Amino acid sequence: MDLAHLQAIAEQEKQRQRAIRLHCCTSTGCQAAESLQVKDNLKKAIEKKGLGDRVEVVGVGCMGFCGRGPLVQVEPERKLYEEVTPEDAESIINALEGGKATAKEGDPDHPFFARQMRIVREHSGEIDPERIEEYIAVGGYQALYKALYEMTPATVIEEITKSGLRGRGGGGYPTGLKWATVAKMPGNQKYVICNADEGDPGAFMDRSVLESDPHLVLEGMAIAGYAVGANHGYIYVRAEYPLAIKRLQKAIQQAKQNGVLGTQILESPFDFKIDIRIGAGAFVCGEETALIQSIEGGRGNPRPRPPYPAERGLRGCPTLINNVETFANIKAIITKGADWYSSIGTANSKGTKIFALTGKIKNNGLIEVPMGITLREIVLEMGGGVPDGGEVKAVQTGGPSGGCIPASLLDTPVDYDSLLKIGSMMGSGGMVVMDQNTSMVEVAQFYMEFCREETCGKCIPCRTGTVQLHNLLTKLLDKRATTQDLELMESLCQMVKETSLCGLGQTAPNPVLSTWRYFRDEYLALVKA
Repeated sequence: MDLAHLQAIAEQEKQRQRAIRLHCCTSTGCQAAESLQVKDNLKKAIEKKGLGDRVEVVGVGCMGFCGRGPLVQVEPERKLYEEVTPEDAESIINALEGGKATAKEGDPDHPFFARQMRIVREHSGEIDPERIEEYIAVGGYQALYKALYEMTPATVIEEITKSGLRGRGGGGYPTGLKWATVAKMPGNQKYVICNADEGDPGAFMDRSVLESDPHLVLEGMAIAGYAVGANHGYIYVRAEYPLAIKRLQKAIQQAKQNGVLGTQILESPFDFKIDIRIGAGAFVCGEETALIQSIEGGRGNPRPRPPYPAERGLRGCPTLINNVETFANIKAIITKGADWYSSIGTANSKGTKIFALTGKIKNNGLIEVPMGITLREIVLEMGGGVPDGGEVKAVQTGGPSGGCIPASLLDTPVDYDSLLKIGSMMGSGGMVVMDQNTSMVEVAQFYMEFCREETCGKCIPCRTGTVQLHNLLTKLLDKRATTQDLELMESLCQMVKETSLCGLGQTAPNPVLSTWRYFRDEYLALVKA
């Protein structure tokens, strides 16, 4: 398939689409609330009224406002319905002809939506993720064509480097630098791996992207393969994401059939294939060397670095590993340019970031915001604050690797450097809000229990340190701990942080250290008299 064929598919799809489109969310969260039945009932009502020549229902991915689902949006008039039930469906169709809908009407200009800047999620909730034609109709695979025919591998890497994109998986390593490292490595066989092993409690950003716009990730991976000299890619996704896996499988098949994956992509000399590997749910497999071990068929244990995967990764070959959101940014950078992308965000944190906003918050769901926005803007303006007149006590960012930020620091900008300065981190994008009734020591215990259960056990500091820290926190909550136990806890945190083999152990003490730093009174109040 060449450029003319791509453009023809896009034009045919635009001609096929009806004048009125009802976008019905069919993501995992909404499916759990009967959105598939809502979709079926909408179709039946359209057929019953004979409106099929001008109205269609489109099963789309996540619209973001998860706490208000299932969501249905009528386009082009931008009428939004929230918490739609199957019984509401016929009334929504009646409303198209002047009737009244029984479904609750939402506000498409709500601050939750209005404050967002959507790059990765630009078409999430707007296109059918199971039809490649819809992706092509909104410019899909044009960036891949541009890279193959208008850019060399070196200029692609230069553009990614200039954009300032940093890895969205947690560490924030410069993406262009990682790509350049893999590209300069000798050898005929190289690999590209998409890390979709999203395991942080309360995080579902990558799952949503894969469910809503899988071709966006495939296109980013193909461009990366071209840039670094790889012809084979893997998506490592956890088994707990069955809908994401199903849609990825379908997207890969459609991409092969349309000549944008496989051999001689877009009639160029470039070959690139993508396979899926399904993980068994081990949190440690989010660490890149453990992930590689798992793909190779071994137990997911980290190994010491160096050598880094960029030098010696999968099957001993140079390997590029980025996460879902990182690859999903590539299309926009290639299409609109590095200067455009780098104009968004802060000096050292460019572009946007997706967060899963959860916890004690009125408006929960997925948001995509420019780097540098403050926690206050996210939690109070977009999230609406704590329900029932409660007060924000803390915001936890970065999952088990992050920290708890007190309400007094809500004016902190959300970027890599600012969060590290106050004892937390960006992480993959989980953001949990806690109210005045939350025990911060219990929060620390929860995350330490998680790390204790998820450690692979390979290195002693993590294997035994997380157990001992959890025991100390339990002892404290039982009011059996002494001041000496608190001193032991603090020193143990430092030991685990400084001597563990991989990122799991190195960051496991962060929730304890941050709560001890900002909520010390709660710890001291539990000490045995």
